[in-house]
Amino acid sequence: MTDDTFPLGDRSVRRIGFGAMQLAGPGAFGPPRDRDTALDVLRKAVELGVNHIDTAQYYGPDVVNDLIRTALSPYPEDLVLVSKVGAARDEAGRWLPALEPEQLRSGVQDNLRSLGVDRLDAVNLRLTDGGDDFDAQLDAMIALRDEGLIAGIGLSNVSREQLVHAVQRTEIVCVQNALNLVERESMALLRECQELGIGFVPFFPLGSAFGGVNRLLTHPDLIDVAARLEALPSQVALAWLLDLAPNVLLIPGTSSASHLADNLAARTVHLDDDARKVLDTITL
Repeated sequence: MTDDTFPLGDRSVRRIGFGAMQLAGPGAFGPPRDRDTALDVLRKAVELGVNHIDTAQYYGPDVVNDLIRTALSPYPEDLVLVSKVGAARDEAGRWLPALEPEQLRSGVQDNLRSLGVDRLDAVNLRLTDGGDDFDAQLDAMIALRDEGLIAGIGLSNVSREQLVHAVQRTEIVCVQNALNLVERESMALLRECQELGIGFVPFFPLGSAFGGVNRLLTHPDLIDVAARLEALPSQVALAWLLDLAPNVLLIPGTSSASHLADNLAARTVHLDDDARKVLDTITL
C-alpha cells in the first residue's frame, strides 16, 4: 500500500477510481448517447491507471455492465469491480427498492452474468428508507460471500448505527454514502470507517449527477480557491475529499475522456492551509 492506494477487502486500489453510472443514458437509464465514446472512456480510465470501477446491473439496466465487459474483458488482473444491489428499475426508469433476500441474490447473479465474471470483488448493499429487515439482508449478503459469489460486502446509504451493527456481525470492506463539500452529513460515518480501517467511498463527490444547476461546482468560494491554486473547481472539490482521510476512495463519474483526465489529475492538487480554511467552512 502507498499513499495513493488503500485496501478494499483483500485488494488494493488507487484512491481515485471511476464511477460508471453516467455511461448510461440520462438518469442512468437506457443506452448511452454514443456507445463508442463510452467504451473509449472505460479503456482510457484503465490506461490512466484506474483499477477500481464502481457499477451496478440496474444502471441501464444492464447497459453499463455490458459496456464494461465489452471494453475491458478479459479484465486486467489488478482491476477491482465493485457493484451494488438493493434497487431495480421499472419500464419507465423509476427506481424501485429490491431488498428482499431473494432479490439481493438475484441482483448479484445479474451482475455476475452481465459482467461475465464468476465472482465480484465487492458488492454494496444499497439501503433505502423504510422498515426493511437489515439482519435478513446481511444474512443474504453473508451467504453470497460464503458461497464465493462475492469477495467482500459493502454498505451504501447507511447510518453510523447500521455500520456499527453490521461490523459486529461480519467484515465490511467499504461504505458508500453521499459526501462532498456541501453535503457533510456522513462525516461522522467517515471517521468511524477510518477508525475501523474501512474504505469510505463518497458518492456524488461533485454534487448530484442528475441535472440542474450544480450548487457545489458553482460555489463562489470554491471557484476563488481553484483560481488561486490554478486548478479546476472540480479538482479542488475532489482534492478536499482526498485530504479528509487516507481511507477516502473516490469514484467520480463522467462520460467524457477529457473530464476523466481532469478528475484523475485531482491527486496532484495540493491544498494549503488557507485553502482548507475556506473549503472547510463552505455552506449553501
